[in-house]
Amino acid sequence: MDQHRARTPKSSRPVLRTGGRLLLGGFLLLVGISHLSWARHTFRAQVPAWLPLDPDVVVVISGIVEIMLGLALITVPRQRVAVGWIVAVFFLAVFPGNISQLVTHTDSFGLNTDLARGIRLLFQPLLVAWALWSTGAWRAWQTRRRGSASG
Repeated sequence: MDQHRARTPKSSRPVLRTGGRLLLGGFLLLVGISHLSWARHTFRAQVPAWLPLDPDVVVVISGIVEIMLGLALITVPRQRVAVGWIVAVFFLAVFPGNISQLVTHTDSFGLNTDLARGIRLLFQPLLVAWALWSTGAWRAWQTRRRGSASG
């Protein structure tokens, strides 16, 4: 038994996961809405130049996807494991935009140094982990993997 599990009562873990899932859903809703409104132009800086689509179209599509994912995290708890994997994959899919912002030295969201843009890259894996943890997707995968290894 690891230290975290020893410190956290078993009964509080589902509450923490649910809170984390709802918070992530709210975050995605807010960011998705901002893609379509007040920060739309700012998100264009994240779209890699090599992408063969109009940056504004990419911003709108990604905003709509974020709104849908945020709503799914909040309103479809029975599908939370599947939604968790989809959200994690989404975070991986938009990561090239963050890398592009660093490589092209593009200022946006107050990230006006390579150090700031580089530090931001470190947060993407945390978002992936948050999606997998808060939805129980990682735990479900581990359980399935253990079950198939013993059977």
